[in-house]
Amino acid sequence: MGRPSPNTKQTLIDTALELIWTNSYGSVSVDDICKAAGVKKGSFYHFFPSKVDLAIAAMEESFAEAKPIYDSIFSADTPPVQRFERLADFILAKQIEATQNYGQVCGCPCASLGSEMAGQEVGIRAKFDDIAHRQERYYENALRDMVADGLLPATTDVKTKAQEIYTYALGQMMIARIQNDLSALERDLKPGLLLLLGVEGSTTKAA
Repeated sequence: MGRPSPNTKQTLIDTALELIWTNSYGSVSVDDICKAAGVKKGSFYHFFPSKVDLAIAAMEESFAEAKPIYDSIFSADTPPVQRFERLADFILAKQIEATQNYGQVCGCPCASLGSEMAGQEVGIRAKFDDIAHRQERYYENALRDMVADGLLPATTDVKTKAQEIYTYALGQMMIARIQNDLSALERDLKPGLLLLLGVEGSTTKAA
């Protein structure tokens, strides 16, 4: 019997990411993933010792898909406040696209999986923390540029502020998923981020 194609591994990751994101970790079985992926169960275990390992790979895939966009949004060539405005635009656009594709608000895939399983699976919690820290580093760099531009006080704790921004954006997406409604996210996400930054817009300095 031949070895499974490396494409099989990617198919399993993509399928798991979609199924867990649109449903839940607990409601999706290995059999469900294999059936949706068109992959034999033996091939699944060739690549992943368990469903937890596949879920962790799916979390990493979610970040990997977004990373080029984050790199562009948080380019040093873009004024720092505009980076956060573009972040809000990206989050909303991704949620609108997912809602149109799946007929429901999906929220953040890593947060949904983390909130469900982090208390039970150390590996999932560790991967969630790892991804959160990587995202927060984008925010920290932008905040440092805001300090350098005089948009934030020199005493600003950029690490804590970055964590606040991450938590706020994550919370907004979680509420949208729970309510299955994007209207509050569309109304509140960008103004809330600007409020956390202490600015009114990309051309306004901090009060």
